[in-house]
Amino acid sequence: MSRYTEGSGARIVGLGHYQPARIVTNDDLTTQFGVETNDAWIQDRVGIKARRFAADGETALDMSVAAAGKALANAGIEAGDVDLVIVATLSPPTMLPNVASQVAARLGINAPGAFDVNTACSGFSYGLATAQHAIVSGAAKTALVIGAEKLTDVIDFADRTTCILFADGAGAAVVTAAEQNGIGPVYWGSDGPRGDVLHIDDGGYIRQEGQAVFRWATTALAPFARLACERAGIDPTELVAFVPHQANVRIIDHIAKRLGATNAVIARDIVESGNTSSASIPLALSKLVERGELPSGGPALLFGFGGGLTYAGQVITIP
Repeated sequence: MSRYTEGSGARIVGLGHYQPARIVTNDDLTTQFGVETNDAWIQDRVGIKARRFAADGETALDMSVAAAGKALANAGIEAGDVDLVIVATLSPPTMLPNVASQVAARLGINAPGAFDVNTACSGFSYGLATAQHAIVSGAAKTALVIGAEKLTDVIDFADRTTCILFADGAGAAVVTAAEQNGIGPVYWGSDGPRGDVLHIDDGGYIRQEGQAVFRWATTALAPFARLACERAGIDPTELVAFVPHQANVRIIDHIAKRLGATNAVIARDIVESGNTSSASIPLALSKLVERGELPSGGPALLFGFGGGLTYAGQVITIP
């Protein structure tokens, strides 16, 4: 197969996203949360200017439902047509029942396959690949794939190395069977022996060895992103968009440069949204499409990486 669009398969037909109403600037972190930092230090370190925090009582489930409902509406798909729901999250409001089954119940989706995925920041790409595999195998016809996080539940505001990064939000995609494949083969993997450099501790707080994560991201990941393109039969210069996990502007720009995505729009939603882990890719992609910044039908590389340490990427056709 020379191009990922040849043959039968699956494609994304609609996107949606949700962000909480509360905008928290870098200065707000100091004045409202007592974080010992400043705007210039945060922007220089990670590129973030602001992020969104969920309201009290607002959960990853609530945000999942909002994003998924919007994606269904944009796709022109009825909830009753969905037969698979996958939610990528590391911050579910309950471990059991899972978020996916609760999303289905709220949206009126009857008896779908429903499960959650936790590979942290690469979760959406893992979920998208799994949905594609289910559809191609005949196990499903229409899937909802959601990335949603309420990371403020796991932020320690006394730790300025992590509390400046993380935020809340959700993004969703509707995936259907298609005569021409609009989702390329996934390239995924993990580096478990080093997984403790980004983890949730016994106290329930997310912890990160920032320099170790940065070195891993800037030395190991660009070849993996290129392999995702190779599996799709796409040269990086053909990409119209590169939508990586929104971890750090310096990491994003470094991978994009090494990848050679010279003609692509590079998603930098982290500047206004912060790091939303598994939500960051569908959130950024949905916003770019909604604003009309990407051409329908063009190839885009999605590439998630982070906690675990895990990574996954695939080329998609922009709906």
